Amino acid sequence: MIRVLVADDEPLITAGIRAVLGSVDDLEVVAVAADGREAVDAARRHRVDVALLDLAMPVLDGLAAAAAMNGPRVVVLTAFGDEANVRRALRQGVDGFVLKNCAPDELIRAVRAAHAGEAYLSPAVTRHVLGLVAVRDGRDEGAARRLAALTPRESDIVALVAEGLSNAEVGRRVHMSEATIKTYVSRILAKLGCRNRVEAALLVRDAAGR
Repeated sequence: MIRVLVADDEPLITAGIRAVLGSVDDLEVVAVAADGREAVDAARRHRVDVALLDLAMPVLDGLAAAAAMNGPRVVVLTAFGDEANVRRALRQGVDGFVLKNCAPDELIRAVRAAHAGEAYLSPAVTRHVLGLVAVRDGRDEGAARRLAALTPRESDIVALVAEGLSNAEVGRRVHMSEATIKTYVSRILAKLGCRNRVEAALLVRDAAGR
């Protein structure tokens, strides 16, 4: 059983998330919180495996609360975003980034993936996050050097990932199976030193200067 904390200052959102996660057998919401400080305290008291944290909460925001926790995997839950918060979330190494208007099954997948130690950023979330982050003017030579370590095939694949395509969509473009693309993406992330698809996509954009 995966023990989940839900932290959001909107009771209706919290209730909806509890209902979604409670609909499957392997997830249990063991605590809820209305602000970041409550979330930190609850995570300590209830031996939480995964914390679903809203970015914008009183007392402590979601990322400050995540930084104060020791142990739980963290999935950021938000209805909006700005460049500063997105960059903070990526630098902090959150395990997932989910929009509040996502489908119920995506929320469930995000919690399960985070618990398994996999960073969860769906293609839709990737595209949304990339749209929030302004790209600096000019080519980033450091990013270009990191990408130069990839093979031609890996370069082709990471370029498609940077477009926000799913593994299945990438596979159709390059005529490979989804499972093969998943293996490629894992290897690419390891080579680039990126924690997730969004970091890799940002690296591609920085290297291209666009």
